[in-house]
Amino acid sequence: QLQASGGGLAQAGGSVRLSCAVSGIIFSINAVGWHRQAPGNQRELVAVISRYGSTNYADSVKGRFTISRDNAKNTVYLQMNSLKPEDTAVYYCVTDPIYATVVAGGGYWGQGTLVTVSS
Repeated sequence: QLQASGGGLAQAGGSVRLSCAVSGIIFSINAVGWHRQAPGNQRELVAVISRYGSTNYADSVKGRFTISRDNAKNTVYLQMNSLKPEDTAVYYCVTDPIYATVVAGGGYWGQGTLVTVSS
């Protein structure tokens, strides 16, 4: 089970921190990622972190977003800074033992949390 939280309304230039608590699996061996879907758009990968802590980001968020994980708490975070209106979307956390599966949008999905950025 994946439980995302932390979404809400933010102003452009502001910050939001998303959390995703994972249960029912061996979290430490899984890759974890965040995907998002804006209204009318396809889902896209935002960021992913491997079981070893290596990270990868979409070009649109590089330098603004940071993904991290706390294996002791079975939780993954997405720190979102310098927010833009185009970051408005429902954000989903995703996990799977296989890194490429998370990148491709497979694996286990949470319910999503809405982030709205006003200009």
